[in-house]
Parts: sequence; structure tokens; C-alpha cells
Amino acid sequence: MSYSAAIVFRDGNTRFIRVNENELLIDAALRQGVTLPVDCREGVCATCRCHCESGEVDLDYVDDEALTREELQAGHVLACQTRLRSAASFYFDVDAALCSVSPQRYQGLVSAVDLVSDSVVTLDVTLEGAEQLRFLPGQYARLQVPGSESWRAYSFANGEVVNGQIRFLIRLLPSGAMSDYLRQRAQPGDPIALDAPFGAFYLREVTRPLLMVAGGTGLSAFLSMLDRLEEQGARYPIRLCYGVTKEGDLCELARLEEYKLHLPDFDYQVIVMAPSAQWQGRQGVVCDLFDPGFLDAPFDAYLCGPPPMIEATQQWLASHPVAEHHLYFEKFVSS
Repeated sequence: MSYSAAIVFRDGNTRFIRVNENELLIDAALRQGVTLPVDCREGVCATCRCHCESGEVDLDYVDDEALTREELQAGHVLACQTRLRSAASFYFDVDAALCSVSPQRYQGLVSAVDLVSDSVVTLDVTLEGAEQLRFLPGQYARLQVPGSESWRAYSFANGEVVNGQIRFLIRLLPSGAMSDYLRQRAQPGDPIALDAPFGAFYLREVTRPLLMVAGGTGLSAFLSMLDRLEEQGARYPIRLCYGVTKEGDLCELARLEEYKLHLPDFDYQVIVMAPSAQWQGRQGVVCDLFDPGFLDAPFDAYLCGPPPMIEATQQWLASHPVAEHHLYFEKFVSS
């Protein structure tokens, strides 16, 4: 028996490894070419310290000087003393290059480009080759614009690779390397390269209610998370607040309605900042959607969208009487 372990580094680079039953995490990583920091291997020096973000593990000896009781309770572990009891993910506060890890490149073919709103398309890619791409829901890939040397980063819009297929939600800009390609010359069968996975913004183990805050195509990361939650089964309430500039930017609403059918306590609201006179829904910024009643018990908040939205949400949460919460966010700028 073996388990999958995701190793996430400070720079967002991620490597998946297999850990055999009763094998130490540090040994499994070194066996697969990931040279995690390590020194004493006795649970004393804390050189191999990391944070277990999901999964079940057993720890051998951990010295009191290496990790305090509070740190252990918060999920900090030592890779030299950690044995997996399930699939798990771990965050290491070092850059991947220091551990002999570089981005993994995959080759694929464009399979579909579909306009899903006035300004957003879905890009479907079929991966080539036998090596399976794995990622954590919420992470992103860097795609090479076909026919150019330009690369652009986009969040995965599905929870995992299914039959070799992956999807991205991409905003069409008036002018841009990827936007011009998608608008003017993209054809099914075009070869496309991607490096993946990246990102420290991803779904952690869910142990309490979730607040998801999406701005524009930041929705993509949450589609990936909701796919995974739908597959695993969600035990806690989930609320998604989704804001755009114009109502024509709204997309994937039918997919959000589907999640309401399959997730036991999921709901979402949308809001438009500068709507037309015909818009009948909520008008304003995404913070206007927050329900203080939902936030009066401990929760985890995930934010993905333009920097002004992230900063406004952080300020709102800091200035209102909400319960204790963890905050995870990804700022992006369309390009």
C-alpha cells in the first residue's frame, strides 16, 4: 500500500510523490529526487519542519525543543518522523529549487474554446503522454501561447484531470497574447505546452464552514475546489460570493446551480459593480454580499481575484466583528 503526498513549496511549485506504508516522508521524498531540508533525522533539530495541511499522519519521536505542543496541535510536523496513514499534503517554507525540484512540463492539444460570457472563454486541453498531471484544487498552470514565446498563468477550472482533459477559465482582454490567440486563431488540435502545478492557494482539509470570495475569472479556482468537494462530499456549509464589473462578465452560473443540487449546504450570490439599466440583481462590490450571521462561528475564507477585491475583503473582515478565521488568498492581474 502507498499514499499520495503533495509537497508544496514557498514559491508555489508543487511535487506529488508516493509514500509507502510505514515509510518516512523524508525517505520517500529523497527516493524520488526531492531533497527536502534535513539534518539530524532524529526529531530534534527541526530542519525538516513543515505543515501538514490535509490527511492523517503518525509521528515518531519529536523533541520538545523542535516543536511545541501548540505547534503540533496546529499541524506542524517533522518530515523525518512522519508516516502517512492517508493521502496528505505538506507545505515547506523553502523554495523548490533548493530541494532539486523544477517545474514539470506537459504537452497537450487544444480540444475546445467556448465563449461563456461577453468576456470569458473556457479553454479545454487534452494532455498527451502517459504521465498523469496532478494538482491541488485552486492551483494554477503556466500555459505557452501557441505560436509564441509568451507564457500566461491560469487557474485550473476542474477538480482533477478526467480522461486526459483539463479546463481553464480565461478572460478575453482587448489586447493580449493569449486573448488574441483565443479570439483570432485558436483551433482544435493546436499543440500547447504547460508547466504545472503551481500555487500556495489551494483547498486545505475542510474542518469548518467555508467563505469563498471570487472576483471575475477568480471564479475558476473555486470551480476546481467545488468539483473536489462535490466528489469527496462536503460536511460543512459553503458560501460563494461572486463579483464582476458588468453583468456580461458573469459566467458558469448553470454550473453553480448544479453544485447546489449536489452539495448539501452550498449557496452562492452574485453582484455587479457597474451594471446596465436592465440589471435586476445586486449592485455594488463583493463585500456587500457578506452575511454576518454566517461569519459568527469560526470559518475559513478563500479569496481569489484582482488585488483591490482582495484588499477590500481583508479590510472588511478586519473591521467587522466576525469569528476567528483562517484567510487564504490569490491576487492576480489579467494579462
